[in-house]
Amino acid sequence: MAGKKTELPEQANRIIEGDCVAAMNALPEGCADLVFADPPYNLQLDGELRRPDNSKVGAVDDAWDQFASLADYDRFTREWLTAARRVLKDDGAIWVIGSYHNIFRVGTILQDLGFWILNDVIWRKVNPMPNFKGRRFTNAHETLIWAAKSRDQKSYTFNYDAMKALNEELQMRSDWNLPICSGGERLKDANGDKAHSTQKPESLLHRVLLASTQPGEIVLDPFFGSGTTGAVAKRLGRGFIGIERDPGYVRLARARIEAVTEIDAESMLVSRSKKSEPRIPFGTLVERGLLKPGIMLTGPGGRHRAKVRADGTLVCADATGSIHRIAAHVQGLPACNGWTFWHFQSNGTPISIDVLRQQVRAELN
Repeated sequence: MAGKKTELPEQANRIIEGDCVAAMNALPEGCADLVFADPPYNLQLDGELRRPDNSKVGAVDDAWDQFASLADYDRFTREWLTAARRVLKDDGAIWVIGSYHNIFRVGTILQDLGFWILNDVIWRKVNPMPNFKGRRFTNAHETLIWAAKSRDQKSYTFNYDAMKALNEELQMRSDWNLPICSGGERLKDANGDKAHSTQKPESLLHRVLLASTQPGEIVLDPFFGSGTTGAVAKRLGRGFIGIERDPGYVRLARARIEAVTEIDAESMLVSRSKKSEPRIPFGTLVERGLLKPGIMLTGPGGRHRAKVRADGTLVCADATGSIHRIAAHVQGLPACNGWTFWHFQSNGTPISIDVLRQQVRAELN
């Protein structure tokens, strides 16, 4: 599998230059598996910000982050979220990142439009910019809202086991300690200044995409900026659609993504949750002839025995039932996982019947 590229839909891996609402409205309905949005925060800065030594702080003062009023910002938010909801598949989801300036307003509008909030995630910056005036707490975090397209949708992607593996086999929490974008990752312009004032770290997008997409799926970013979403998506074998109205950022993103090498297909696979694996009834093993009616199964150490019947039930000396019920019965327990309890003999060696279940699953996959 090494070196094999992921097959992606025709509309994938595009950067559209223009207004995000108009561009999304021109896209096919339901073309995205995930939306990741890093919209303007509407920071409402009042004058320039300086350090104690009187040097100027390179804060976000770009024109794209400035709105005449909160009502104008709300109108803009409602328009782009409505367009984003249209391009999402019915089993899709959205991530929106923001600060205290805007995330509460975004969250309200998300709910008003029918999205169903799954989590709010705190990105705790391990190296935040200090508060130079000393009149407030240091702003050391941003908030991400993860929401399903609707409350009634039957499924959405969450790679629980992959997140657990990423966190050294501990359940991933909703507070993420990650550094801000700095050092060699920070893109610079010809003068050596920040090429984009709010460039997000690739580690943040890596976690988002690994958690909520599968290889070959498409993530749409309506505020593409310097192309972090596209760079991480390409590396992980996901497709992307980026929308950006600033021609300079578009050029920057294209060059950045062009330099990214996609990992091989085997390496981009993630740990699958047992809940996501196809359910295999024990009777399937009997139907396929992997275990024949009349064969004897034994428990650990050979202390307990039960015979397989044609309908996939087991029978022991005084009871009949499923592999789980009989495993519990012979031990005098309220419950037991029959897949790991029962064994069959192969060349004199006891083999777990779960080996046969995994064999069938592999064939189905």
